[in-house]
Amino acid sequence: MKIAIEAQRIFRRNKHGMDFVALESIRCLQELDHENEYFILVAPGEDRCLEATDNFHIVELRCPSYPLWEQVALPRALRRIRPDLLHCTSNTAPLHCAGTRLVVTLHDIIFLERQAGRNSSLYQQMGRIYRRLVVPRILRRCSRIVTVSAFERDRIRTALGLREEAVVAIHNGYNPRFRVLDKAACRVVTARYLAEGGYLLFLGNTDPKKNTAGTLRAYAAYLRLSATPRPLLIADLQEEEVEALLERLDLERIRPMLRIVGYIPHADLPAIYNGAFAFLYTSLRESFGIPILEAMACGTPVITSDTSAIPEIAGRGAMLVDPTNPDEIAARLVALESDEDIRRGQIAYGLHRVGSFSWKRTAEQLLSLYRKIGTEPQG
Repeated sequence: MKIAIEAQRIFRRNKHGMDFVALESIRCLQELDHENEYFILVAPGEDRCLEATDNFHIVELRCPSYPLWEQVALPRALRRIRPDLLHCTSNTAPLHCAGTRLVVTLHDIIFLERQAGRNSSLYQQMGRIYRRLVVPRILRRCSRIVTVSAFERDRIRTALGLREEAVVAIHNGYNPRFRVLDKAACRVVTARYLAEGGYLLFLGNTDPKKNTAGTLRAYAAYLRLSATPRPLLIADLQEEEVEALLERLDLERIRPMLRIVGYIPHADLPAIYNGAFAFLYTSLRESFGIPILEAMACGTPVITSDTSAIPEIAGRGAMLVDPTNPDEIAARLVALESDEDIRRGQIAYGLHRVGSFSWKRTAEQLLSLYRKIGTEPQG
């Protein structure tokens, strides 16, 4: 088969979740499949993180915006390539790509939920509007819809009224670079971001689902309870965003304990996880949660939410909390500090849990799906 994979943003420098899912899946497909011919459709970028091979061709398409790239440049390229199957990896797809079997990875349907509407980021608001316009128009002609958890699969089927076989759950994986590392080597990296070791780690975001406000309230409660309070390293948020939130929450008093560092390059994250005493992943709503696996693989205890797909990924042996209860989150942090047996147990549990996930397994399931679709009559 000729298989085209949309991976528009994998060459951008500051990659995020969906970009890494596409990139890691493609890398493993390159190792697994030497039979089919692939065309990886990307936008130009500074980080050329994927190399062409004999049966994997990289096709760069220039266009000034995401919607134009997807709705104009991508269909033009498809008319030249004439693939048997197109896999769009980031929730949306061209409205017109007749003659090609279509697979769409729909990571979640948060954009259809009321919570998404409260997002203050203009960029994310525009993305939500675009998805609301495009997604309902493409799903009915998909050969399959791929999503990343059983939780999200069931929500998509129910919310969109799709038949059971139309939606397939394929778990994400994690990169094996995330592992227990030499502490001295990690300290060289973490020292670029903060002076202290043994910090708490939180990957922030302006999206309400990430529960940044609730996590800051929990950290304030922790500071009142802890005998040896640790600084909180906040990544992926800018100082002005955090300070505005602290003012709104009347929590300016905790500012001296925060270390706000903005975007952390992916290459530094294994050391950052290794250097953390604990990782807070206290989201209100997730369809998967790759950072949970990354932290566990680095031997870092994880405190995470008991909502949405998170228990499916973290497992029932994880430290699951109500993300809307700051006191419960704070109490779990103090328990990790005061009881070494609890901490060791969580480290051992996490290292065992991540064995259930890998990008190779993800790619094997994708390849099996491609082959199955290739044998089906095209309707």
